[in-house]
Amino acid sequence: MKTVYKIKPCGDCALSVIFENVISEKINNYVSSLKKSVESIEIKGFQGCVPTYCALLIRYNPAERSYGEWCECIDHLLKETSEVRDDKATVYVIPVYYGGQFGPDLGYVASENQLEESKVIEIHTSNVYRIYMLGFTPGFPYLGGMDERIATPRLAQPRTKIEAGSVGIAGKQTGIYPIDSPGGWQIIGKTPVRLFDLESEPPVLLEAGNYIQFKEIDLNTFESIEALVKAHQFKCETYEISRGGVKSELN
Repeated sequence: MKTVYKIKPCGDCALSVIFENVISEKINNYVSSLKKSVESIEIKGFQGCVPTYCALLIRYNPAERSYGEWCECIDHLLKETSEVRDDKATVYVIPVYYGGQFGPDLGYVASENQLEESKVIEIHTSNVYRIYMLGFTPGFPYLGGMDERIATPRLAQPRTKIEAGSVGIAGKQTGIYPIDSPGGWQIIGKTPVRLFDLESEPPVLLEAGNYIQFKEIDLNTFESIEALVKAHQFKCETYEISRGGVKSELN
């Protein structure tokens, strides 16, 4: 791998591999590739890893493998790892009911950008969004790729509670609230899909390095999917995309 990186200790049982400090798909691909490399081989003392925009946190047992040994291991892996281990990624199709009781700020987003509400929805559903990392609350996706035509400032006064599944816009970002929580994003819709569910395995639906595409649905479809989700009978629609953006078969 021909890229600049550095390794820093994070306490006595974790380290961070830091690439260039920029937000870009290329750098995030390095993070994803290293994560896959570390997880695909049996490394003594490995306890898990957490990807971010431009770094990978690796947790380990120092009694089984020292920090120095981990640095040597990572150097070796990065020499063998390309920017992208494979040319496929998963796109999660997230159904959303826009506006109405579930999207109280759709009208404001439209007026702020001098657009019709229908145009905001069209723009929001037309892009494929990179999942750069998960954080803030369990399963909250930090997404890239939103069209600046619908960029809107955060609420002047955050709400004390935003319902799980709410889809929002804040500045040039869009995201989905996995659990009920306070927040200041402009809420334009809601998905019945659970991004975080302790009764599921794994409990977090999404994975960093993959993608999301939003799909508009009507209220009847929302309620039908919601019932399936509650009964643990719903499977999120996905399809594969090449790193070059070529769509393949739906799953």
